[in-house]
Amino acid sequence: MNPMTEQLLAMSRSNKRAIQVAVDVLLLVAVYFLSMVLKFESFAFVHDLQSWVVLIPVLPTTIFIFVRLGFYRAVLRYIAGRALITILRGAILSGILMSVVIEMADLPVPRAVPLIYIMLTFLSIGGIRFGFRELMTYQQNRRKERVAIYGAGAAGRQLLQVLHQRSDYVPVAFIDDSRQAQGTLVGGIRVYSPTQIERLVRDNGVNLVLLAIPSATKLRRNEILKSLENQPVLIQSVPGLDDIMTGKARIDQINDIKIEDLLGRDPVPPRRELLGANITGKVVMVTGAGGSIGSELCRQILRLKPARLVLYEISELALYTVEEELTDLKATLRSAAALSAVLGCIKSARLVDRTLRHFQVETVYHAAAYKHVPLVEHNIAEGVRNIVFGTATLAEASIAAGVKSFILISSDKSVRPTNIMGASKRLAELVCQALADAPRNNGTTISMVRFGNVLGSSGSVIPLFRRQIEAGGPMTVTHPEITRYFMTIPEAAQLVIQAGAMAQGGEVFVLDMGDPVLITELAAKMARLHGLKPVIFTDPSVEKPEEGEIGIVFTQLRPGEKLHEELLIGNDPKSTSHPRIMSATESRQPLDELFAALDQLAIACDRNDIERIRKIMIEQQTAYQPPGEIVDQFWNEDDTTQDVPEKVGSDPRRLILVHG
Repeated sequence: MNPMTEQLLAMSRSNKRAIQVAVDVLLLVAVYFLSMVLKFESFAFVHDLQSWVVLIPVLPTTIFIFVRLGFYRAVLRYIAGRALITILRGAILSGILMSVVIEMADLPVPRAVPLIYIMLTFLSIGGIRFGFRELMTYQQNRRKERVAIYGAGAAGRQLLQVLHQRSDYVPVAFIDDSRQAQGTLVGGIRVYSPTQIERLVRDNGVNLVLLAIPSATKLRRNEILKSLENQPVLIQSVPGLDDIMTGKARIDQINDIKIEDLLGRDPVPPRRELLGANITGKVVMVTGAGGSIGSELCRQILRLKPARLVLYEISELALYTVEEELTDLKATLRSAAALSAVLGCIKSARLVDRTLRHFQVETVYHAAAYKHVPLVEHNIAEGVRNIVFGTATLAEASIAAGVKSFILISSDKSVRPTNIMGASKRLAELVCQALADAPRNNGTTISMVRFGNVLGSSGSVIPLFRRQIEAGGPMTVTHPEITRYFMTIPEAAQLVIQAGAMAQGGEVFVLDMGDPVLITELAAKMARLHGLKPVIFTDPSVEKPEEGEIGIVFTQLRPGEKLHEELLIGNDPKSTSHPRIMSATESRQPLDELFAALDQLAIACDRNDIERIRKIMIEQQTAYQPPGEIVDQFWNEDDTTQDVPEKVGSDPRRLILVHG
C-alpha cells in the first residue's frame, strides 16, 4: 500500500467525510458542466453567468440530501452494492431540484440537462467510490495468499463467502472434477479443471489450495492429494462432513492436511454386536490409558456405555490428561458410566490384583507397554520386565480375579523380531497363549491383537517429521528402503474392540494393515503437503536447501531396527467375520516349560545379564534373531555375578508375587 493511501486511511473520520464532501462538490460541478456540453455541443454557455446560477441552491441542497440519506456514514473500503440505491435516490432528488430551480428562475438551461445530470451524477459519484474500493482491495490482495478452492459445490460456495470476510486470503479460482461446472462462474470466480492447476499456479500466482470436499471418501481425497502433491502449493482443508454435521467443527475452520488423509483408508462399517459385546453395561479396564492406543480405546469404550471405565496408567500427567478429556466427553455424551483413575505400574502385583477385585473388572484391554525400539535396546532388562512380566502379572491377576475377557495389544515387531522389544512382545504373546490353555483358567478368555504402526502415535515417525519440517529440516530417514505398515488410531482401536469380542481363547488376531509404506516416500509426501520440495542430500554438511526446498537425509538403521516389518509368523491366516481382522495360528509352549524359562529370565534381568536374557529369548519360540552386538547402556560382563537366587521357583502362581 503506497504512503498516500496509508495517510488517507489514517485520517480521522470527520476529515475523511470533509474530503468526500469536497470531492462530491467538485464532481457535481463537473457533471453539470459536462451535461451542458453534451446538450449544446459547444462551450458558449461558459461565459453566461445565468447558466451557472442553478448550482447555487443545487450544490448545498444535494450535499444535505446525501447527508440525510446516510451516504457519508459508509466506509469506502467496504462500501456495498446497496449504496448504489442511495446514490441513485440522491441523484434523482438533485435532478428534480435542478429542474424546479430552472423553471422557477427561468434560467437558460435546456430541460434535458437535468436528466443527463442525474445519469452522470450516479455514474461519477458511484464510480469514484467503487473505484476507490477496488483499488484498496487490489492493494490489500497483493499481500494475501492467492487461493484456489477445490470443490465448487455447496461447501466451496460457503468457503468462498468466508474467505471474502478474511483479510489473509484472496480466492482467485475454483477447481472441480465436474465437466458441467468447468468454465462456469461461481460467485464471480471461474471454475477450472484439475488438469489446469499448473497453469493456475504459474499464471494466477496460486500458492494455496483449499479442499472444500467434506463428503469425499478417503480414497477420493487421497487421489486428489496425489494429483496436487507435485505442485509448489500449500494444501489445506475444511473439516469433514461428519464433524460439521455433529457440530465438532465449522466450515470456516481451515486446517492443514494430515498425512492420515494420504495413508488412511475408508473405515469398514463396524459390527455393532461385536463393539458392545465386552463393553456395554460392563466394568472395563484399560492399561496404558494415557497412551496413543489406550486413550483412543477409552474414548470409544465410553461411547459404548460401559458401567465403569477404569483408567490404569503409570504416568501421572498422562492419567490426569486422559481423565480430564474423558470427563468432558462423558458430559457431552450424557453418559452414566463411572470413571476411575488408578495411578500405578502393571508390574505391581498387589495393586493390579486390588484394582481388578475392587472394581470387579470384567474386561481388560492391555495396552501398556514400552514401544520405542532403540530405548528398549539401551535398557533391555527394564524393557523385558515391563513387557513380559508386566503382561504375565496382569494376565495372572485377571484369571485370579475372574475377569471375563483379557485382550493383549501386541505389535508387528513380535514377528521374527530383531530387537528386544519385539522379542518381549512375542514372549508376552506366548505367556497369554499358555495361560489361555491353563487348566486353572476357569473362564477368562485371553486373546491377542497384533498390528503395526498407528498414525500420529508417540512412537510413530510422523510427529518427528512434523517437528523437522517446522524447524526447517532436514528430515531424517534411517534407510532409503525402509518400510512400515500404518493404520489410523481410531481404526486400530475399533478393530481391537471387535477382535476381542470374537475370541474363544488363545487366538492371535492380525489386523489388515493394507500395503506397507516406503518411509522415504512418506517424508516426501509430508514435505509437499507443506508446500516444500523434498531434496535428498548425500552430504548434509555441504549441501544446503534452496528457498522452498527441504532436505531428506539418510542416517542408519538404529539398534534392533528392521528394514521391513511383518504381521504373520505363518502363511495360513484364517479369515473372520470381519474383512479386516484375520486369525493366525501360532506355535505355543507348555505352561510349566514356559514359566520355568521366565524364572530364569527374571534372574537374568535382576543381574542385568544381557547375554543370558538374549539367549533365553532365542531359546523360546520367539524366532528372535539379534542383529549385532549388545548396546544396553548398563551392560558390563563383570556385573553378572551378583548374589541372586539361582531359581525363584517354576510355579506360575508365584510369578506375580515374585516379580511384582
